Amino acid sequence: MNVKLYSNEELAAFRSMPKRVTNPGARWSDKPKSRPAHRQRSFQASGQQDENARFSVYQRQNLADDSDFSCGIAYLPPGGPPLTLARYNGPSHEHGDIAYRSHVHRASEKAISEGRKPESEAEETDRFTTLEGAMSCLLDDFNLSGITAQPDQPRLWQ
Repeated sequence: MNVKLYSNEELAAFRSMPKRVTNPGARWSDKPKSRPAHRQRSFQASGQQDENARFSVYQRQNLADDSDFSCGIAYLPPGGPPLTLARYNGPSHEHGDIAYRSHVHRASEKAISEGRKPESEAEETDRFTTLEGAMSCLLDDFNLSGITAQPDQPRLWQ
């Protein structure tokens, strides 16, 4: 699947664009037969000034491992494949040099131009340790309204 080459400026515009969730009552769905078994829910959002700008936001939590979670946001271009803008992952796995620490994947022009997953690059973060905390960061980082999430409390000892 070919992904349009988005510039870093376009990706930044998607991040900063005010967006509103259009289905705030999205319900959790258990997926016990999936590997790993998890629960998930998905929200839809649109640009507040440009209702034709559509986005999908998800939350996913492993049912057996609290540290195995992810939430993310994708841009849904008209007539094109979704573009994952970011994923916020828990510390359940290694990613390159990041060993069992929370991390954020963000789409980049470089990754797209090299034919990799747009959000293949990741940065370690101490901004969240739970799915709720990760969702709070995503809502802030991507200027999303219409739903809320509580940020994680900072830990005194790390």
